[in-house]
Parts: sequence; C-alpha cells; structure tokens
Amino acid sequence: MEKNTSCFFSNSSPNLVITCFVAFITIILVRFLYVIYRTGKPLNRRTPQQTLSTLIVLGSGGHTAEMINLLLVLQKDRFTPRFYIAAATDNMSLQKARVFENSLADSGVKGISAEFMQIYRSREVGQSYVTSVWTTVVATAHALWLMIKIRPQVVLCNGPGTCIPLCVIAFIFKVVGIRWSSIFYVESIARVKRLSLSGLLLYKLQIADQFFVQWPQLQRKYPRAHYVGCLM
Repeated sequence: MEKNTSCFFSNSSPNLVITCFVAFITIILVRFLYVIYRTGKPLNRRTPQQTLSTLIVLGSGGHTAEMINLLLVLQKDRFTPRFYIAAATDNMSLQKARVFENSLADSGVKGISAEFMQIYRSREVGQSYVTSVWTTVVATAHALWLMIKIRPQVVLCNGPGTCIPLCVIAFIFKVVGIRWSSIFYVESIARVKRLSLSGLLLYKLQIADQFFVQWPQLQRKYPRAHYVGCLM
C-alpha cells in the first residue's frame, strides 16, 4: 500500500508542475492582453485632487530643454513628487532640472517635492557591442532597482535611450500587478519625418499610454500618435 501511494505521488508531481506552469503562463498572457487593451485609456479611479508621483526622464542637449518647456505647463501641484533621472555621464541635465525646481520654489509654488537621480547607460557612444552586453545587464538591473524604489504613477519621457529600460520595467510592473504607471512619450521636435529609435520601440510595442509628435506628417505616418504642435 505504501509503495502504491509513493508511486502515485511520484507520477503526479510532474503533471502538477506542468499544470501549474501552464496556469501561470495563461494568467500572465491574459494579464498582458488586458494591459495592452487598457493602455491609453483613462483610469476612472483617480480623482482630480489626487497627486501622482511622476518620473521624468531627461536626455542630454535639446531633450532636456524640450522637457523643461513641457514641465512649464504641467500641473505642479498634481504631478508630485517628481523624480528626475538622467544618464550617469550627463552632468548638465540634472543641474537644469534643479534650476527649474528652484525657480518654482522662488515663485511661491507650494508643496514642491523633487528628487534627482542618475542611471547607468546601456551603451556609450563608440562602445563596442561586445562590451555593451555587460553594461546593458548592469543598466537594466540599476533601472529595476530605481523603479522598485520610485514606483511612479506617471512616466514622462521624450526620447533619450535611458528611457527604454525604465518604460519596459514600468510596463512589466503593470502586467505583474506591482504598479500601474501611465507612460507619456513626447517625440523630439528634431524628428520631422521618422521616429527616433526610442520612440519607434515604444510605439511598435505599444508600451506608451499616450504618444505625442510635434509634426503633422509624423502623425499621418503613425496614426496612434497625437499631434500637439511644436513645444519649443
């Protein structure tokens, strides 16, 4: 009797593991399809008075200038606290963000809360693709740690490559139920006829909840994008 019972559990264990694995994959797939369906649709549970923790991804040069212009029209009292992230090799962007936040404080804006962080880059300009494999792993792990720490409700970005791992992780967080982050992507004004690589990835993979372009011909080429005119 004991031998038969042992054989029963021995034979059923692999089947149980397979069944649990199939059920897990099915749940993840259903959740993934639900997230894709809900992407871009408003979340009714949010009230107008609710503050939203906001992650702002900065890029070097014109990216940061465009982002600052965008932040000028943002509802500062609602999109708070704000977390600014720039590449570890970018020393100017966070400085500009600090100047912007200080100007808000000087103008009397209440309830200002901002933090400034840096993130490793997956690949530097001129870096070989062989060595970039390791740096990409490190950058992804760092991005994951930052996203777990911040868990933003809104992600705002406009093209720097550093936004890709952050946006992908935010999307994965939606699928597994850790945090529902609304991702807003504004394509750079420099992109007149085609999207940047970052924009193309977020558009094709349907990761961004709202996708904005600054030229009408881009909106005609990518119909899910919203044309908002020039922000500069």
